[in-house]
Amino acid sequence: MNDSLGHSIGDAILRETATRLLNASRALDTVSRQGGDEFTILLLDVSSFEVVASFANRILAEIAVPFSLEGYRYDLCASIGISLFPDDSENVESLYRHAGAAMHQAKLEGRNRFRFFSSDIDSSIRHRHFLEQQMRSALEDGIFEVFYQPKVDSKSASIVGMEALVRWRDANGCLISPMDFIPLAEETGLIIPIGKFVLQKACHDTQELIKEGRQLVVSVNISTVQFLHESFLQMVNNTLLESGLRPEFLELEITEGVLAKDISHTQHILSSLRERGIRIAIDDFGTGYSNLAYLKRFPIDVLKIDKSFVHEMLFNKSDIAIIEAIINLAQALDLELVAEGVETQEQANSLRSLNCQILQGYLFSRPLPFIEFRDLLWETTTSIEAPGKHSRYWRG
Repeated sequence: MNDSLGHSIGDAILRETATRLLNASRALDTVSRQGGDEFTILLLDVSSFEVVASFANRILAEIAVPFSLEGYRYDLCASIGISLFPDDSENVESLYRHAGAAMHQAKLEGRNRFRFFSSDIDSSIRHRHFLEQQMRSALEDGIFEVFYQPKVDSKSASIVGMEALVRWRDANGCLISPMDFIPLAEETGLIIPIGKFVLQKACHDTQELIKEGRQLVVSVNISTVQFLHESFLQMVNNTLLESGLRPEFLELEITEGVLAKDISHTQHILSSLRERGIRIAIDDFGTGYSNLAYLKRFPIDVLKIDKSFVHEMLFNKSDIAIIEAIINLAQALDLELVAEGVETQEQANSLRSLNCQILQGYLFSRPLPFIEFRDLLWETTTSIEAPGKHSRYWRG
């Protein structure tokens, strides 16, 4: 709120929040602001879990009442962590830390709720801390890898592009699921150096393919944290210069959520990328904000149909209707369309019949290390001219 509305509004929200917390508390309780938007409440002489839970629900209800400031309405919610003495700890430091761990869990579960501290939460926090340290070591030791998954033309089945995907192996050489470390990387800010590594590796590998006569566009996922970082544009420009890759061979994938963060800043970044000739794709389209005005306002080249729709399209009429609507929208706006998560021939046939141009998924190939992807490419394609305005992907 400070960034978007100014510190005066943010301070007024904090003062009103403090007043509501005091009103909800008893005379013998202590309410304090710990800093930022975090408050601590010390409850004395409580007889049961139920009493504390009832108090937490009262706080959530107080914060949920819309704030009215300078003629505008603001809707907020709270996340509450609860730690009990002496059950959870017998000293203040651990009690406070455990309450913080429980609050973090409440945020992970969707916010606007409270959670009591438990041994499971403690184990989860310790695991997350261990994983964070392992990620930092992996970055320092250069252990992260980049795999590539081909995109194929729905009619010719030839490889027409590739998506770069980060991979990380544990000490035993087994791949760690990105679902286990990407969210933590975004939360800790480690996604910025990880994302930089992926972009650099993808651009260098793509340039190597181009030198061999394989002219493909590479797609690289960009997280919200990375996209909004002040050095993002400069990092992209530097990477292109260092790798020698021409901008038209780079496609950056962002989610719908990025478009809703800071509209003016986002518009500036996307326009700057477009001016360079870099392509922009909206990943997982249909699962986020799905504000169609974004497609008109921002320079977008590609829509990617989320795999959740593709997985159920043969059995769920709603999913097939959504896919048809997205395809019609893309055609009307002259946007390229990619369906991801294609795993069966039946799905591919159905998407082809709906005129979806590009398909991606395990039906064609799992993500592969660069050497294996290059071998696959040599087996299935021959080189041709670089992508043009109406043929944005190379076709073999």
